[in-house]
Amino acid sequence: MLYAILCYANEETVFSWSKEEEDAVMAKLHAVQAPVAQAGRLGPTGRLMPTTAATTVRKGKEEPLVLDGPFAETKEALLGFYVVDFETLDEAIAFSKELSAVNPGSTSYEIRPFYVFRPGEAST
Repeated sequence: MLYAILCYANEETVFSWSKEEEDAVMAKLHAVQAPVAQAGRLGPTGRLMPTTAATTVRKGKEEPLVLDGPFAETKEALLGFYVVDFETLDEAIAFSKELSAVNPGSTSYEIRPFYVFRPGEAST
């Protein structure tokens, strides 16, 4: 089953890290990711740019509205994601717990199963 693991954190904290702090956190995260990648179960991962770089398209009365910034003001923002292929939700939870253990501050991980959509194919 494919899972999207969405990483939420306080972006002011994350984007204020020094290069040394950033490098230390990333080294720890890469150490957690390495066995999953070596097993061929880690797909794309990424850190999103700050919410100030976001653009939101929202349905309007007549035409879609294009807005600068994220759709909501919250303390925690979606800052990154992982795509993983695990047999069970328990495996995805265990991986997320490992990520959480090495990520400083109040970081949360949302785990969502998902389907890959391909034109002309039914999702399973």
